[in-house]
Amino acid sequence: MSKSEFGTVILSHQSFLYQLAMKLTKDPEESNDLLQETYFKALKNKDKFQEGTNIKGWLYTIMKNTFINAYRKRKNQNTFVDDTDNKYFLNIRETEKTVTTDGKVDQEYIMKQINSVDKTYVETFMMYYNGYKYEEIAEIMGIPLGTVKSRIFLARRKMMDKLKAYR
Repeated sequence: MSKSEFGTVILSHQSFLYQLAMKLTKDPEESNDLLQETYFKALKNKDKFQEGTNIKGWLYTIMKNTFINAYRKRKNQNTFVDDTDNKYFLNIRETEKTVTTDGKVDQEYIMKQINSVDKTYVETFMMYYNGYKYEEIAEIMGIPLGTVKSRIFLARRKMMDKLKAYR
């Protein structure tokens, strides 16, 4: 099958692919981009398509994988997608944005409560908090791995109990 014949065959599935793209993206503009990317990848990988197989399923798989990869890429970039009408959050003026906090944090009180927990629990927890892995903590402190895990768990629980009233 020549490239032009192959192009005609994949274009015959345009309405199916567009409906699928709309279902995935829920945006006409993004659907058109996804559709175009799917056609591009299908033409680029024409040699991988085996005649006699389900071309509709093959195109579906290309589109689904393209969508998933784009989603993962956006997620890893920590981008903010404004889906509100008229891009409200992107268009709001900087002066209208207000910053609110839960209240003034009494760091001295919190540290006092944390330090009132048994030292062995806090010491293990602080090592974990500072980036040590469980195995490293066990090796440094000379204690079994299970003890490290239970001390960290208990330290969290005791600190949460002490700070329950503060929340």
